[in-house]
Amino acid sequence: MNPRLRQLRPYPFERLRALLAGATPPAGLRHIPLSIGEPKHAPPAFVAEALTRALDTLGSYPLAAGLPELRAVIARWLERRFRLPSGAVDAAAMVLPLNGTREGLFAFVQAVVDSSRPAPAVLMPNPFYQIYEGAALLAGAEPVYLNCDRELGYLPNLDAVDAALWDRCQVLFICSPGNPTGAVLPEAYLRRALELSARHGFVIASDECYSEIYPDEAQPPPGLLQVAHATGNSAFERCVAFHSLSKRSSVPGLRSGFAAGDAGILDGFRLYRTYHGCAVPVHTQLASIPAWQDEAHVRENRRLYREKFAVVLPMLREVLDVESPEGAFYLWLEVGDDEAFARGLFEQQHVTVLPGSYLARDTPGGNPGRGRVRISLVASVDDCVEAAQRIVAFVRSRALR
Repeated sequence: MNPRLRQLRPYPFERLRALLAGATPPAGLRHIPLSIGEPKHAPPAFVAEALTRALDTLGSYPLAAGLPELRAVIARWLERRFRLPSGAVDAAAMVLPLNGTREGLFAFVQAVVDSSRPAPAVLMPNPFYQIYEGAALLAGAEPVYLNCDRELGYLPNLDAVDAALWDRCQVLFICSPGNPTGAVLPEAYLRRALELSARHGFVIASDECYSEIYPDEAQPPPGLLQVAHATGNSAFERCVAFHSLSKRSSVPGLRSGFAAGDAGILDGFRLYRTYHGCAVPVHTQLASIPAWQDEAHVRENRRLYREKFAVVLPMLREVLDVESPEGAFYLWLEVGDDEAFARGLFEQQHVTVLPGSYLARDTPGGNPGRGRVRISLVASVDDCVEAAQRIVAFVRSRALR
């Protein structure tokens, strides 16, 4: 077996299952799972209808490059969403459909990292999506963790990285809005990352799968390609952004997303995927086209998340210090002992949340996830309200001990 497999850490949800093993929640309370970022809103009906109409394509092998009509729809969506000039995104060369961002993010690192260079490094926020770390390890690179602390607005401190490490860096992962913090990377931050990329030659992989979940309709989060173009990098050199329909359209089971950016990098990535055999099924691509063309269901999706935050935050603030995130659908709460909190909440109130330390790594500056839990407000409004009531009761019961 590949010896690098031994470097992989247990996935957060494996650790959560082990933590909750043997715990017996009250039989009279139904389970409310808020640990996984799996959207539960009803998906748009037209996606299922398009999928059904496309079932006659099951007899066709998909191409790694994807359907030209899907690539064209994605290119035009990018231009509308990120205020890019018409034609700025070359659909044939700058867009590559993916089986969701998870598959794409992992495979991308395998294609991009040059392990023949000395001590390759992949830099990533901490806490982070564990795919970043696993992808780096299996590509033969060193994962380097940039702590996202409250004092810096949960933004990784790029200026704390020395020039020697930037020279070793081959990929910088950024995520905006962030998982689990909800922090949005401002344009000035993205400009700084682009300056460093130009100086040191590393690729920026921007995970933007939460980009369509934000509170203010008038202020959508900026994207990497948007800022790159504004700074004169119209070819998006060393820039690749990753998007998905999972969160945007509440269709995580569709496994549909894309990578867009530097045409030269995507050409090599397409070649890798040709051999990897992970082309997006044709019926999935055809069902994805109307989802990228429609914004009404996405606005409704955001409205539901706003409604949940509006009712849940005042409740939780009665007992906890709760910040309203700038984007995504997570709450990143300080609770003391995160493992004890998660197990106790499950045992007493049958609500599942994820210990923050499972999403982060120990560094000389500490583990920025320790003492926190991530709560995913993906359930219905009623379920989120009931979960908040149970969390308040649990916190109050702990205070009485």
